[in-house]
Amino acid sequence: MGLRSPLCPPLSVLHILSLLLALSTDLSTADYLKIPLLHRNPFQSLSAALSADVRRLSFLCRRPELPVTSGAPLGSGQYLVDLRIGTPPQRLLLVADTGSDLVWVSCSACHNCSNHVPESAFFARHSATFSPHHCFDSACRLVPHPKHVPCNHTRLHSPCRYEYLYIDGSSTSGFFSIETTTFNTSSGSEVKHRGLKFGCGFRSSGPSLSGPSFNGAHGVMGLGLGPISMPSQLGRRFGDRFSYCLMDYTLSPPPTSYLMIGGASNGVVSGKLISYTPLQINPLSPTFYYIGIQSVTVGGVKLPISPSVWAIDELGNGGTVVDSGTTLTFLAEPAYDKILTAFKRRVKLPKPALPTLGFDLCFNVSGVSRPSLPRMRFKLVGGSVFTPPPRNYFLDTADGIKCLALQPVTLPSGFSVIGNLMQQGFLFEFDKNRSRLGFSRHGCAIP
Repeated sequence: MGLRSPLCPPLSVLHILSLLLALSTDLSTADYLKIPLLHRNPFQSLSAALSADVRRLSFLCRRPELPVTSGAPLGSGQYLVDLRIGTPPQRLLLVADTGSDLVWVSCSACHNCSNHVPESAFFARHSATFSPHHCFDSACRLVPHPKHVPCNHTRLHSPCRYEYLYIDGSSTSGFFSIETTTFNTSSGSEVKHRGLKFGCGFRSSGPSLSGPSFNGAHGVMGLGLGPISMPSQLGRRFGDRFSYCLMDYTLSPPPTSYLMIGGASNGVVSGKLISYTPLQINPLSPTFYYIGIQSVTVGGVKLPISPSVWAIDELGNGGTVVDSGTTLTFLAEPAYDKILTAFKRRVKLPKPALPTLGFDLCFNVSGVSRPSLPRMRFKLVGGSVFTPPPRNYFLDTADGIKCLALQPVTLPSGFSVIGNLMQQGFLFEFDKNRSRLGFSRHGCAIP
């Protein structure tokens, strides 16, 4: 699901937040949440999905944990989170998305749910704690509503209806509701959050939500900056901070990563300093995590790219977004052209006999055990330098074929996106309170 967006925010995706639960405690006693991330293999449907990877997270303390696991076995290319919602808890897999805000699950409106298939949808009738917001509740103002569906203030049961639209035309609609969710902490205790605002979706459509990239998913966990995202709803209790590592999707079996909500790194992980860059403000797209790029080097040579290429203009266009739900990295066309040319000049490998659909630059590496590929470095605002290894931007599209996993953004109104393939193997810390993004090569179990 990359580069999707709810009318302003793009839809990204992370992984499976598997909430394993044991002893029952109140959420207020936990220091952080740790959620496993699951990854889905994007490359079974490259042109449709082009989505993500995973790596393992490990932290100390007692914040809640959400497992993140590769969705590769399900063939979708997303990072999924295993959400446990309702009373008793029902387990659903959600796409973890730093590029949108709404948390929503596919709901079943069945009248006789006795023969329902577990984990196929959320069955609200089976939960003792499910409650839709009334349409005149203040919380109902937090979501966009379907046109021509006025709120009936005189009816006792008039649910808050939402319709959430993404940039590519995908949409989800249903009742904006409230539920109890269950998490595990790293200490093994179970915590419950009573009052998660989420979309109980009865309809979803469009390429993001019905195509191959959504295989096996039952909804989306929005991780953006808006007030209804999962981090924002849990944020004050946990310091308005979350972090993750995306593990290598090519490993088998896929390793488990974790989405950590809360917990203070104090700028250090595994005894090493974390590099930070300030988050950029774009009032016209308040969901996204924007960062500032100052320059790019390939093979140690700084490329002649104007700083204006990376800037956010007065109309809110441009800029660079860090998106867990987009697999490849998308760059403004003037920057992309310079980077593509630089790699063409520096890589001395034969081209494949046949072109690879969707990629502008591919090489035949058959018989080459360790192909020499130039390093690409991004100098960021604040002085930090993000230097991903070549495997984060060259991917194996077929046996013996490597392709540059970058794509151009051709629309002037478009923004660049650092996708999750580029992020793999790094710890990323999203610190809303201090308005900064941290990253470190340490803190992930790198094979």
